[in-house]
Amino acid sequence: MSLHADAVSTLTGWRPGTEPQEALRQAFLGFLAAREDACQRSCEPGHITASALVLDATAENVLLTLHPRVGRWLQLGGHCEPSDATLVDAALREATEESGIRGLRIESTPLHVDVHAITCSLGKPTRHFDVRFLVRAPVGAKPVRSAESVDLQWWPVEALPSNVDTVPELVDLALSRYR
Repeated sequence: MSLHADAVSTLTGWRPGTEPQEALRQAFLGFLAAREDACQRSCEPGHITASALVLDATAENVLLTLHPRVGRWLQLGGHCEPSDATLVDAALREATEESGIRGLRIESTPLHVDVHAITCSLGKPTRHFDVRFLVRAPVGAKPVRSAESVDLQWWPVEALPSNVDTVPELVDLALSRYR
């Protein structure tokens, strides 16, 4: 199965809990139907990306990166690569690369989707169709900042930084899976 086919299958099988998320899910599926290259970063109108909300073993802290281009604290993640067989593979690879943490565990059901405008590695304005997954770090995990980040740190889920995007919504969704 190709990454494109996996993205279609993953999003077809996912049932989000809100109408806005369902509308975005349908938009993602429409984009995938229109573009066979939708999972490739070379797709100029936009491309599928995969990200990971990383919680510590206690679900009391979330690992966020201070993104150099965006200038905000975000979940880990990024572009799909030709070596990624699935969106889960892409999100887990990105989380591992950006956190330096081995032994991360990822849930295969998407947590959230989002579309955002960005000028990424193409050097041109485009859109990221981001599929977000929940990832758990092992007990005692110590992150190591990669070159892709200005800063990387654990934040208490009850005391997130002020310059975040959709992170509070992602944290709420993640914590609701454990209640």
